[in-house]
Amino acid sequence: MVAATTLEAVDIMGLMKLLPHRYPFLMIDRIIDIDGDDSAIGIKNVTINEPHFQGHFPEQPVMPGVLIVEAMAQTAGAICIRSLGASKPSLVYFLTIDNAKFRKPVVPGDQLKIHVKKIKKRGNLLKFACEALVDGTKAAEAEISAMMVTGD
Repeated sequence: MVAATTLEAVDIMGLMKLLPHRYPFLMIDRIIDIDGDDSAIGIKNVTINEPHFQGHFPEQPVMPGVLIVEAMAQTAGAICIRSLGASKPSLVYFLTIDNAKFRKPVVPGDQLKIHVKKIKKRGNLLKFACEALVDGTKAAEAEISAMMVTGD
């Protein structure tokens, strides 16, 4: 018999301890199903109260794709920092976006589930495959890379 693995979660207060981002640029509300720095699912509850909807677009609000990619990067960055515990770096810098595709508009009322999976790690450089889903349908995907740095 194989023992079941219990995956972990981080709420908004935990995220604010891990990430330097704050309103209006904190793009995730919580992270669930954390498996070390290998994978996780970030949750973003999209609401009309977000400032970007004032101009993108007032009559037909759509979440900007670049903010969906930022939510992917924040999810990946948070699990990287969390996996290091007390020896966490000062920052995780977003380095590249590859193969980004936007497949479905994300609108107020949607809940984004941002799946991130580590596909490569070399030293302090990491690469993740990411998908953002709404109701099980892929809204966006990208590969992102990041660099963890210390404040030394």
